[in-house]
Amino acid sequence: MASTSMSVRSPASFPFPTAAGARGRAGSAQPVGPKPLSSPLPPAATPAVPRRLLFPVAAGIWDFLSGGGAGGAAAASLVVRRGMQLFRQGDVAGSVAEFDRAIELDQRQKQYLWQRGLSLYYMDRFEEGAEQFRLDVAANPNDTEESIWCFLCEAQLYGVDEARKRFLEANSRSVMREAYALFKDGGDPEKLASNFSSGSEGEIFYSSLYIGLYYESQKNAELAKSHIVAACRSPYGSRSGDYMASLALVHCQCRNWTLE
Repeated sequence: MASTSMSVRSPASFPFPTAAGARGRAGSAQPVGPKPLSSPLPPAATPAVPRRLLFPVAAGIWDFLSGGGAGGAAAASLVVRRGMQLFRQGDVAGSVAEFDRAIELDQRQKQYLWQRGLSLYYMDRFEEGAEQFRLDVAANPNDTEESIWCFLCEAQLYGVDEARKRFLEANSRSVMREAYALFKDGGDPEKLASNFSSGSEGEIFYSSLYIGLYYESQKNAELAKSHIVAACRSPYGSRSGDYMASLALVHCQCRNWTLE
């Protein structure tokens, strides 16, 4: 990792965006970056990553089919939500504890807990993180991001070349197709930035985030910071409420990067 400092400051010390609807953070924290426009985001601004924007409903389906009612999966879902909220607040260790408790309540949760894998990455628990993402891709091969995060974990364990040999196959589309190819095969990350510089707000955010993460895997802290901070400052990063927008802020927090 380009930066070895992984300490997380008090949640109150770092501003997070206010999410829309149920995904918002309770409290009065103000969004970072540009003020919201008067009109809502157009549908095109939302990237094709539904599990990032909508909490998985698998738990409710499982309980309905099994007659589990409020126990098991339903209880685990509430715990997962608490873990996600703790992550948004910068309490990464606390989020892992909640995600692990959700698995204790319902073992079926583990193969879908991409949120846990993200938290494990920021805890430097790369082997466990890679395992989590591999389980997730096995359950949902259409989600490109888990393949990239598995690579990010394994690049820390084995180096970039070996991580590429182990790269998980997944389907992809839009900005994530090009990000996937960049991590899998290498190339010029600035080309990815150029290709989506006039795209939707979501595409600009995701291209900036993953270019920054790519540079970090290459041990280039300066360019990693430049792109991930830009992702945080972008309109989508500052006001969308997307879980990955919170992740970009957590990333800056863990690296002690400021947004000024």
